[in-house]
Amino acid sequence: MHFGVLPEAQARVARGVLEEEGRAREHLVVLLSGAHAYGFASPDSDLDLKAVHVVPTSLLVGLDMAPAARDRMEVIDGVEIDYTSNEIGPVLAGILGGNGNYVERILGAPALVTSPLLGELRPLVRAALSRRVHRHYAGFAQNQRKAAEEEGGTTAKRVLYVLRTALTGTHLLRAGEVVTDVAALFPAYGFEEARELVTMKQAGEKTKLSAGDVKRFRESLDRAMRLLGEAREGSTLPEAPTDEAFRALSNWLIALRKARF
Repeated sequence: MHFGVLPEAQARVARGVLEEEGRAREHLVVLLSGAHAYGFASPDSDLDLKAVHVVPTSLLVGLDMAPAARDRMEVIDGVEIDYTSNEIGPVLAGILGGNGNYVERILGAPALVTSPLLGELRPLVRAALSRRVHRHYAGFAQNQRKAAEEEGGTTAKRVLYVLRTALTGTHLLRAGEVVTDVAALFPAYGFEEARELVTMKQAGEKTKLSAGDVKRFRESLDRAMRLLGEAREGSTLPEAPTDEAFRALSNWLIALRKARF
């Protein structure tokens, strides 16, 4: 386990939760997500842990079916934990369909827990990337922006989530690489003005923007959404995963199921 990226108190709570959850299921990866991974955590940010696990094959083919997902939300020693783990089969199907959440779990960083299986899987997932991811990132960014506009007075967090999502999608379509940290995304795509939002957000989870701030950053949101659309049109990724990439993932999963029967 690699917890050096977290403050000591949060690392201690995360370690305890993942040791407990790890006894109940075989984690392939546990990714640190949310504000901590995106580069704008505040003292009151929750600890967002997104995992992928492997269910024994006997529990997939018999009558004693295992649940495909596990969700856990609670506050431990003042640390709010949001843990979600999904089984590898649905995760790979989602990746083939363009689910950016699942792509980020396999290819993203920082990973708190990893299995040797992850090293085998990552190149197969990279080979299966396609322009289908655009729909995921564009949809999520648009929904976040709509929510911000409907609130009447939005927060720095909401605007940052729109920018982070749009730019992560843009970079994925352009470079075939997952980057979620705004410290790398903002200078790479000319959004240095948004560092002001990071400073605001780091002061508190619910830091409000003034009407003037909302107006100033509206152009940044417009530009980020345009970049995402242009990235889809100019992407070197295929429209859909190739047959070869599909077969490679399928064969890997079949071999895993045989080994975990």
